Amino acid sequence: MNKYVSILILLLFLSCSHQNEIHKDFNCKITRYKNLEKLQDLKNKFSVELPKSWKTNFFFDTLQSSIYTADTTKQLTETFLLDITIINQSIKFDRIFKLKQKQESIAKNLTNIASGETILINKPAYYFFSKGIKRSYSYQVCHYFINTNAQNFIHVKAEVYGDSLVNNRLCKAFTLLEKIKLIK
Repeated sequence: MNKYVSILILLLFLSCSHQNEIHKDFNCKITRYKNLEKLQDLKNKFSVELPKSWKTNFFFDTLQSSIYTADTTKQLTETFLLDITIINQSIKFDRIFKLKQKQESIAKNLTNIASGETILINKPAYYFFSKGIKRSYSYQVCHYFINTNAQNFIHVKAEVYGDSLVNNRLCKAFTLLEKIKLIK
């Protein structure tokens, strides 16, 4: 019995140590989704696993390729919107980049809540979390920038409207972000 308790503690420790920084900042618990399907962007640069029942749109042009999704079976204030875009441009998480993110939030009347560098999909990443009011709703948005290589980066935007279970909904969005895979 003692052997099983030790194994359980070890497994709990390992699962917690694999959480990225954003999960720690938002105090996220592990979320599991059922009935996921693997979707690829239209330029075949990345894939992501998303719930089959969600409404998903695809977009591309010469500079970018996007997957935009949400659970449309729920009210806007009960779900989150997720936009994953790979952009054919280099990115550096330097002082100028961080200042630009803050200025864009201020221009949209948003307040910066948290930001930081982390690792996502085994790549350097930077997140920027803000809140404010949008369309007369309480609004919270987390931008995630993932430096995939010298020519591309992924920009993920998770948006939450309303005040109900905000942290829970953001954590669910972060769980899906970890399902992004780059296509070689």
